[in-house]
Amino acid sequence: MSVPRSPAVPSLDEARRLLREIFGYDSFRGRQEQAIAAALEGRDVLVLMPTGGGKSLCYQLPALVRPGVGIVVSPLIALMEDQVRALRELGVRAAFLNSTLDRREQHAVIEALHGGALDLLYIAPERLLQPQTLALFDRVPISIIAIDEAHCVSQWGHDFREDYLGLHRLRERFPRVPRIALTATATPPTRREIVERLALDEPELCIGGFDRPNIRYMVQAKTDARRQLLGFLKGHAGEAGIVYCLSRKKVESVAEWLRAQGFDALPYHAGLNAETRAAHQRRFLNDDAVVIVATIAFGMGIDKPDVRFVAHLDLPKSIESYYQETGRAGRDGEPAEAWMVYGVQDVVQLRQLVDGGNADDEHKRRERQKLDALLGWCEVTSCRRRPLLEYFGENAPEPCGNCDNCIAPPATWDGTEAARKLLSAVYRTGQRFGAAHVVDVLLGNATDKVRQNRHDRLSVFGIGTELSANAWRSVVRQLVVLGYLRADAERYGALTLTEQSRPLLRGEAKLELREDTKVPSTGGKKARAADTAAPADERLFEALRDCRRRIATEQGVPPYVIFHDATLKAMAADRPTSPEALLGLPGVGRTKLERYGDRFLEVLRAHALVSPADDAS
Repeated sequence: MSVPRSPAVPSLDEARRLLREIFGYDSFRGRQEQAIAAALEGRDVLVLMPTGGGKSLCYQLPALVRPGVGIVVSPLIALMEDQVRALRELGVRAAFLNSTLDRREQHAVIEALHGGALDLLYIAPERLLQPQTLALFDRVPISIIAIDEAHCVSQWGHDFREDYLGLHRLRERFPRVPRIALTATATPPTRREIVERLALDEPELCIGGFDRPNIRYMVQAKTDARRQLLGFLKGHAGEAGIVYCLSRKKVESVAEWLRAQGFDALPYHAGLNAETRAAHQRRFLNDDAVVIVATIAFGMGIDKPDVRFVAHLDLPKSIESYYQETGRAGRDGEPAEAWMVYGVQDVVQLRQLVDGGNADDEHKRRERQKLDALLGWCEVTSCRRRPLLEYFGENAPEPCGNCDNCIAPPATWDGTEAARKLLSAVYRTGQRFGAAHVVDVLLGNATDKVRQNRHDRLSVFGIGTELSANAWRSVVRQLVVLGYLRADAERYGALTLTEQSRPLLRGEAKLELREDTKVPSTGGKKARAADTAAPADERLFEALRDCRRRIATEQGVPPYVIFHDATLKAMAADRPTSPEALLGLPGVGRTKLERYGDRFLEVLRAHALVSPADDAS
């Protein structure tokens, strides 16, 4: 079945009809209606919505309602293929043009484009801007141009793509075609840069908010990262998730270690060959409990809705990166967790990456500012969600109740004297050594390195025995974050004093420090749908999942492309007995009803023969 083309005059009522008929939803969410209405009027639009907030509908529906084909600019092949696959399941005539297609397949797509047989065409920016591609689009009516992941145009953003810089030319080439720029991550300065660099014409601003209330944010000081990760994962047995590491080598070793611990873990990084990366991504998308261990090469455009956790074993480079990466969890709106550990060495590594790059001094300064903002966020003692949202220009007046600081508020202590001792030790040892050596001096550990440098003869040797080594490392980390110390990346993390440390050393200032405590495991406290479902509903839900899995295997698509878990839960709760009743559930459109409705109704009827009371007994 293909979707019937809409009338020549675009209307919001027609968009509502297609929302129900194709996508299976009765109403718009958030700012969707505002964005769609503006695009139908022929106006440019800037859409900012959190991951899982329904950005895609903001261009898919206008493309279906307005005459012509919708052009979608996307930076990743995986994203194009995933979206096209999902749209075809809905009966939408969608295709993509990228390097994975051979010449015959590309010719078929172009023929479909010329013949008016496409509703949406996905394409990468570098291909779109080629003269032959632009000439091709000159010969076909275009309904809208959507620029997905629009933050990639920002040279100061966290995911810059140089090919995006030429997209402003679309305004001159197609002046009557509305352009829709979409992203889940953009600070106010980045939003202004998107508008400027894409030459959007007085765009409608549709800012849907950045809050993901279903995600629990948790941050710990790094002590034994693998042991800490294992403790966290105990609450996520049998669930899909992502573990981010900074280096390829670490990705490989952590994936191997997790497999030894009984997890179905796979590595993913740019150093693997394309075939292996594709195979690992397919496993992650198609199976229920695969853990991907990855560098940041993995994640953008991954639409898997039931990722239950994202863990960071190393610091990302900015709050934007952190928000983007953690946003890959809980796209279905169900409870999910974002967990991270970090230490001083992470700071040193990231500053080495920033300072050692080829960028100009202004770019490096901005990157350092972004890293400092993330470090400050890690050390906050109040609600984590509030400063996270404030970073993106959004107010959050109330504590969220769903982060580590809200669940177990951290204690603070007067760290003034400890900080003075540490700063003195850094100064007396010549500001040439890293944290481990300075801590050894404070504890009076006469190591070979301490004796070799005659630091066992200093007045600061052994003056810090009241604190443990871990406590001193916490003090070091916090003084670096608060700006009293600098970890010199060019000298392998050597600690140096800053001007800010002078008042503290002179006794003119006091300092409250965060007390590092063990973050309680919350895996068993999360609200899960299965926890409250009656046994019959739970068994029915699993039977529906089995049905979905069989269909997905037959179709060669991930299970969530057939139906999301939320739709299956609605089936289990409502137990529809007719096609009309099934069509009334969220996520069930007419095409999917025609293709798969009978098979799911068969499962529902079979379970209707067993009452919940009988099943419970």
